[in-house]
Amino acid sequence: MQINSVIFDMDGVMIDSEPQWAEAQIAVLADLGINITEQDCEQLTRGKRIDELSDTWIKKFQLSVSNQALSEAILAHGCAAIEQHGKALTGLYELLDFLKSNHIKLAVATSSPPVVIKAVFDRLKLWDYFPIQCSAMDEEYGKPHPAVYLSAVKKLGIEKQECIVIEDSVTGLIAAKAANLTTFLVNTNYQNEKFSIADKRMASLLDVIEKLKQH
Repeated sequence: MQINSVIFDMDGVMIDSEPQWAEAQIAVLADLGINITEQDCEQLTRGKRIDELSDTWIKKFQLSVSNQALSEAILAHGCAAIEQHGKALTGLYELLDFLKSNHIKLAVATSSPPVVIKAVFDRLKLWDYFPIQCSAMDEEYGKPHPAVYLSAVKKLGIEKQECIVIEDSVTGLIAAKAANLTTFLVNTNYQNEKFSIADKRMASLLDVIEKLKQH
């Protein structure tokens, strides 16, 4: 398998932001008198677009708040947390520099809207690495629909078999697999059976470097 491009998911792959997004949902829903847990967010909303995430809570708890209002509140809370506390996941810059030195094309395909991409890229100084950023908010459907990955492939101008996707969630894996792309699952809980649909599973981005060196 000859790889010439890598498409990254963002939240939970490049930045340890999933706890912050869970915290944002917990805090905003608490203001509405609803108590949820980080586990609830993991099971019900991880990897989803902000509008679909908000819709999940509105339907589950029959909330009278509008999707837009709930989405904006969660986004504001989450972006503020990223801007103040966002940290790159272990091995991110080592992997990016490895890929760049091997002339591998890079793109981001995320469920997050452009405002979140900007917050993360500003915080982690990623603009020079990723000329292509695709948001599922620009698609008719979010992950697990493959649309955002298909857009990234098109913008990269590559053949699917030359590309791998790095994901951290089941929702993202389903989207990438539906786009007929090879998937690397990076998650500290990589051995969990729910991730078995991934082509390769590993604990950190440093492991991705070792895997690619074998190709």
